[in-house]
Amino acid sequence: MNASVLVQDSANLADYIGQCLHRFHDKPAYHCLGQTLTFGEIDEKSRHLAQWLQHECGLKAGDRIAIQLPNITQYPIAAYAALRAGLVVVNTNPLYTPREMQHQFSDSGAKALVILADFIDKFEEIKASTQIKHVLVTGPADLLGKAVAAPNGYHGFVDALERGAACPELVESTATRDDIAVLQYTGGTTGVAKGASLTHANLLANTDQMLERILKRGNEGEEIFVCPLPLYHIYAFTVNMLTFFGMGSMNVLIPNPRDIDGFVKMIAPFRFTGIAGLNTLFVGLCRHPEFNKLDFSALKMTFSGGTALTSSAAALWHQVTGCPVTEGWGLSETSPVICLNEFGREEIGTVGPVLADTEVQVWDEQGNPVAQGESGELVVRGPQVMQGYWNRPDETAKVMHNGFFRTGDVGLIQDNGNIRIVDRLKDMIIVSGFNVYPNEVEDVLCRHPQVVEAAVIGVPSEQTGEAVCAHLVVDGDIAEQQIIEFCRTQLTAYKVPKQIVVQSELPKSTVGKILRRELRAVPVSERA
Repeated sequence: MNASVLVQDSANLADYIGQCLHRFHDKPAYHCLGQTLTFGEIDEKSRHLAQWLQHECGLKAGDRIAIQLPNITQYPIAAYAALRAGLVVVNTNPLYTPREMQHQFSDSGAKALVILADFIDKFEEIKASTQIKHVLVTGPADLLGKAVAAPNGYHGFVDALERGAACPELVESTATRDDIAVLQYTGGTTGVAKGASLTHANLLANTDQMLERILKRGNEGEEIFVCPLPLYHIYAFTVNMLTFFGMGSMNVLIPNPRDIDGFVKMIAPFRFTGIAGLNTLFVGLCRHPEFNKLDFSALKMTFSGGTALTSSAAALWHQVTGCPVTEGWGLSETSPVICLNEFGREEIGTVGPVLADTEVQVWDEQGNPVAQGESGELVVRGPQVMQGYWNRPDETAKVMHNGFFRTGDVGLIQDNGNIRIVDRLKDMIIVSGFNVYPNEVEDVLCRHPQVVEAAVIGVPSEQTGEAVCAHLVVDGDIAEQQIIEFCRTQLTAYKVPKQIVVQSELPKSTVGKILRRELRAVPVSERA
């Protein structure tokens, strides 16, 4: 039985996870901070924790549990335990402010929380306004024999594992495929964050869809996949904790990918076969002298998603590692993957063809399909599309039409079936009535040898309504006019930046995605 058959035969995610843990019992599953745990060890720890959640906390099927951890092995242990106990996982960004924590915990109705000890003070500020009754505290070295002492009223992670081992046997999850498995919060950049309700069926379907592609390049029980993207993000959750996990792969967890020195040291001992990232990470690694000395002979899969891959980043990665970047596209609401380039047939600038059983159309503003090759809003229908937004039928109705989810992304479908993402609708700049898509301008800017990173936004203009403003990180000194002249050779006049702002760094999310919204919030007077 291969991984794909296992997914299709599983009653729910708990069933799938349990069978994977049994099937690859003796193989390494996760490596972090110098420690490797096998599938069997993950099985034991997650089962004991699940028993503790059921019997000592009294949590019932369908109760929500928030997990607020970086990429440490406790994350998959906690997530698998929650699902095996029949609970709903609420993935939470560990860098949230108390206000953001309070909204997500209250909105989800979470009754339990797994949190890093460093963040307890933030939780203390808002715990009275949540329904959370059980808090499990952990630290990076908990599993290395240096257990964190839990504050009064809280539970220690290691202690919970030990107590769980003495609890009655696990009551197996009876969740159906239509039950919610994960609440993935999204949309905080455009308003109040909403929880995308992802069912067992959604996540199993997307796992199966990804396996169909990945098994053409990867082999069960043989892959070593580097995981720098956060597990609380749905991309790494599905791809690393479900898909590669189901193949019997070892995931090498990177707790802090911004520490490039530490990152390179962590992966140096491994002949890793796969990695996922995005532009900033690819460029940062390739510019590190020690990274260039690594052995890339086994590397055969490099995935990019979450933000548009620039041609310069793809070219640099290929030059340094010899491995092409395979770009895909997806959203939290789609579990997340919709499209992925096919191995060996990567077309840079596209996100490839849709996954199996997935339909993508291009609609105009009135919701009508456009002619083949024309651009418009991309909408998607398939088994990986969410059930809806948690307790927000009004918000769900805004994005769901006749079974299609309106992504908010602008793109087109090429004659060869590959989909090209143009940009986000909300990021589009209108100059004298012409549409300018920041992705296109940023891609051109990054082709300049001295431009390290670029972010393009629209700024008010009396003459044209909006004008293009480029925020850049550059290598060395360069005159603004040189950048503008370079753009004029690549872009039509209305797309050429009228303002250039050089900065030491650009604002980014914890995933490494450049945050244009923060640049738009900077007063015009401060941009010069």
